[in-house]
Amino acid sequence: MSGGVDSSVTALLLKQQGYEVTGLFMKNWEDDDSDEYCSSRQDLLDAVSVADTIGIPIEAVNFAGEYKERVFGYFLREYQAGRTPNPDILCNSEIKFKAFLDHAIQLGADAIATGHYAQVREADGLFQLLKARDGSKDQSYFLHRLNQAQLGKAMFPLGQLLKSEVRAIAEQHGLANYAKKDSTGICFIGERPFREFLNRYLPTKPGEMRTPEGKVVGQHIGLSFYTIGQRHGLGIGGAREASGEPWFVCGKDMPNNRLIVVQGHDHPKLLAPRLSALDSHWISGIAPLPDHPYAAKTRYRQPDALCHFTRIADGRCEIAFDQAQWAVTPGQSVVVYDGEICLGGAIIEQGLG
Repeated sequence: MSGGVDSSVTALLLKQQGYEVTGLFMKNWEDDDSDEYCSSRQDLLDAVSVADTIGIPIEAVNFAGEYKERVFGYFLREYQAGRTPNPDILCNSEIKFKAFLDHAIQLGADAIATGHYAQVREADGLFQLLKARDGSKDQSYFLHRLNQAQLGKAMFPLGQLLKSEVRAIAEQHGLANYAKKDSTGICFIGERPFREFLNRYLPTKPGEMRTPEGKVVGQHIGLSFYTIGQRHGLGIGGAREASGEPWFVCGKDMPNNRLIVVQGHDHPKLLAPRLSALDSHWISGIAPLPDHPYAAKTRYRQPDALCHFTRIADGRCEIAFDQAQWAVTPGQSVVVYDGEICLGGAIIEQGLG
């Protein structure tokens, strides 16, 4: 229970269905508890208030050590390498469905439940991860690295509900957080400016901003602080060439410490008809079929893009899209779907022409 409305209604629904429910509040970050952007104290108070209203016990557990080792360390290493990781995906597989799951089992629990918008179904002896009914809130993208053992112990009671219905249930049952704003962004960063946070841990290393043709158009503060497709914060908004269009990051020349930028949202350098990916994970344990039609997302909140595998072996794969994808970003995840079933995914290595 995070103190938010989704996990609160999850606990309420399970209690109503006759389960013996215990709430667990996870503390995953403690480096700057007194920071103005840290909401963990208020979140705990909200979770305790909801547990009291529902009539269930609640405990707080500190997983900050595990989080720093398994998630935050990876986050920093990826940014240092010039990639853009998605730590929320790793948090699910390593903390919420590993550290939390192990703790719950030690307490005697049969299963864990979260407020994620997704669904689990058992078919032919295998557990499948399905999209949520509320397509605008579906979170299967963030859960695609779960395995059979984890899905077999997982419950997602909100999978068939719309977000509006969840808030209505919370209000109807007197939960004080029924209108609480959803948390956004990476949990350890909160609402603080991202670059300001990253600057605490990674050194700046200024260099040139260049066009693909080699023309110098500005200076960057360090390649770690930029991502593919980024428009704002480049500091070259006034340096408009003949096209008059805004600048976007399209690549990084790591050996020479150069940031490559282009003008125009639909510049060819920002479009990739194919990608290569590594560290693949398939929920069923079986890799997708080559040349079979699938759909994939290269970032959250992106419409499904029709695609097929052109190569898949040894944890690596190449995927070709029916339409070129915008700002395919190394370090992000490509997540693959067969209809409503989330098959799994891989870490993007690079976009391919």
